[in-house]
Amino acid sequence: MRILIIVLTFVAGLGGAVAQEPAARGRIALSFDDAPRGAGPAFSGYERAAALLQTLRDADAPPVVFFVQTSGLQSEAGRARIARYGEAGHLIANHSESHLWLSRTDTAAYIADIDQAEARLQGLPNRRPWFRFPYLDEGTPREKRDAVRAALAGRGLRNGYVTVDNYDWYIESLWQRAVRDGRVVDRAALGAAYVDMLIGAIEFYDARAVDALGRSPDHVILLHENDLAALFVGDLIAALRARGWTLISPDEAYADPIAAIEPQTLMTRQGQIGALAVEAGVEPASLTHLAIEETQIDAFLAARRVFGEAGD
Repeated sequence: MRILIIVLTFVAGLGGAVAQEPAARGRIALSFDDAPRGAGPAFSGYERAAALLQTLRDADAPPVVFFVQTSGLQSEAGRARIARYGEAGHLIANHSESHLWLSRTDTAAYIADIDQAEARLQGLPNRRPWFRFPYLDEGTPREKRDAVRAALAGRGLRNGYVTVDNYDWYIESLWQRAVRDGRVVDRAALGAAYVDMLIGAIEFYDARAVDALGRSPDHVILLHENDLAALFVGDLIAALRARGWTLISPDEAYADPIAAIEPQTLMTRQGQIGALAVEAGVEPASLTHLAIEETQIDAFLAARRVFGEAGD
């Protein structure tokens, strides 16, 4: 008996030294817009695809979805890159042929653009019947929005909505400009800023979801097929898991009940959670945060000293 007590006491004493599992948070899927993109500040398009696939493999990530701007499939190289994503087990969906603003485009021309994209996507592996609105612009006035919604339904296409919006594309544009201007780029600081901004966006929209819905839904984050993702999405995945988030496939995320909701507000450019929050009575002005404000991102990157002066 005495030996048993000693052993149990010893084991209990180890409890403080054993790393604790993070408390479970939410579930989230990764989605990448605008594939196949051209060369960026670090990679050619081909190099980026290879690096991104390797990063996702190294992170043991579940499938992600690539929303394809199909004008990039006119070249054999662009089509081969998208096929490579599908062959690796990731999902392929429609992000239009020409990346138009619905609110600024004739309705019939916009629908024809969707159809052209669907035609170009034929034959690619691991397709899904999802359409993501460029710029998350689901259309104004209401009649135009409803006409395109009806056109999508008639074609068996679902809205490939996002729940977490952010301006990762803006950080990439600043990086490109810094390289062009000969400025020094601290890649470690760049990666840390990218991850911290995205984590902040995820937590912001998750809190808005809990306020509006009373629960944390399965999320879909909007990313872009860019060099930032190729280099740092593994760090993002690690940071999410460290905070208790579970990475899931887009198939799982789009099975959440919020997928069946079509918000009636015309304020859709922050995604599904932003729209549902507005319908729940949240003032749109309160939905702003660092990740979708260019001036705040500028200040954030300056404070992190991501970009030096030319010749540093």
